[in-house]
Amino acid sequence: MSQTLEFIFDFASPNAYLSHKVLPALAQRTGAELVYTPCLLGGIFKATGNQAPMLAFAGVPSKLQYGLLEMRRFVARHQLPFQMNPHFPLNTLLLMRGAVAAQELGCFEDYVDTMFHFMWEAPRKMDDPQVWQQSLAERGLPAEQLAAAVQTDSVKQTLVTNTSSAVERGAFGIPTFFVGNEMWFGKEYLNDVEAYLTQGARQ
Repeated sequence: MSQTLEFIFDFASPNAYLSHKVLPALAQRTGAELVYTPCLLGGIFKATGNQAPMLAFAGVPSKLQYGLLEMRRFVARHQLPFQMNPHFPLNTLLLMRGAVAAQELGCFEDYVDTMFHFMWEAPRKMDDPQVWQQSLAERGLPAEQLAAAVQTDSVKQTLVTNTSSAVERGAFGIPTFFVGNEMWFGKEYLNDVEAYLTQGARQ
């Protein structure tokens, strides 16, 4: 019986993008079912008192520099088409509501790939609603339907519920991964996630 690997994500996080690029192969190797749960990083921070690294470690420049070095190493190791978004940080409320809406409209995987592409591969100012809709249309996604759906109470509430549920289970940032009640934070621990899934398959 396959285990479920849940990915708590927000397009705002470059490390969520990097995780997204390697998770499918990890799931294939372990036989895990990969489930994406859209949450709002800002909401997680507010609920937990956490901050983005650039704020939390503003007084520790060597730690921030190491974080960037670690990202460059990860990108090089996996040969990923990563570019830092010049508009970072962006408000991704619209994008994350769009992810929930895309689940309802049956175009979630394409939506996720599109958002990560225009956030971290061919960067655009994706918190501009016009840029967001144009980007959706370019990739053949139902831009008008998604634009209407993000305004609905059900989509807004689902994102709130996803976010609060993640916090209740222990999430304090993104990317976070769950296998059952076991939690890991950060792409640096994906090897541990894979080991846990592999061991579980052998039991």
